[in-house]
Amino acid sequence: MTPEHASELNRKICELAPVIPVLVIDNAEIARPLATALVAGGLPALEVTLRTPAALDVIREMAQVEGGVVGAGTLLTEKDVENAKAAGAKFGVAPGATDRLLDACEANDLPLLPGSATATEAMRLLERGYTVQKFFPAEANGGAPALKAIGAPIPQVSFCPTGGVSPQNAGDYLTLSNVLCVGGSWVAPKALLEAGDWVAVEELARTAAAFPR
Repeated sequence: MTPEHASELNRKICELAPVIPVLVIDNAEIARPLATALVAGGLPALEVTLRTPAALDVIREMAQVEGGVVGAGTLLTEKDVENAKAAGAKFGVAPGATDRLLDACEANDLPLLPGSATATEAMRLLERGYTVQKFFPAEANGGAPALKAIGAPIPQVSFCPTGGVSPQNAGDYLTLSNVLCVGGSWVAPKALLEAGDWVAVEELARTAAAFPR
């Protein structure tokens, strides 16, 4: 898969909804009801981070939910890419980008949303063909004002900012011309997951899906 094709696919995924839930799940048994609630609330693109032993099983379960597009986050190595692809991930997300990771995603036909935090990193990825990137960690790197400033000289790149994004500041990002969507964990808080309160999760998703952009 070429970087240009990967960016085209990721643009379509990012345009599905204003928010991509960033999910850290310890228990694969809740994967399907959680994905069902999020999709029903209007958030079909789901990022399952590879930060727990259950993550690959979670991806396998969520991949079975109709209407959902499940991706794997926190891709760091070639093995992560291979495992995510085998589990059914339709896209990948990384906190940064290395040549080895980019090569692995291209070789495994897994469209990658690579992370960048500076103008130089954004330019290097653009030079390789990646026009859709993740801005991470967003708030720690200056938030919406920083991303707006980066967009002025590099309008060719569109972003999904993640990291410190909340209902309170999501709108600041979504109004920027170089932002397609944001990534956030608030739509699936740990307390609701432990309680199995899928009605409340769906309502959070519905509110997030209504954010203007």
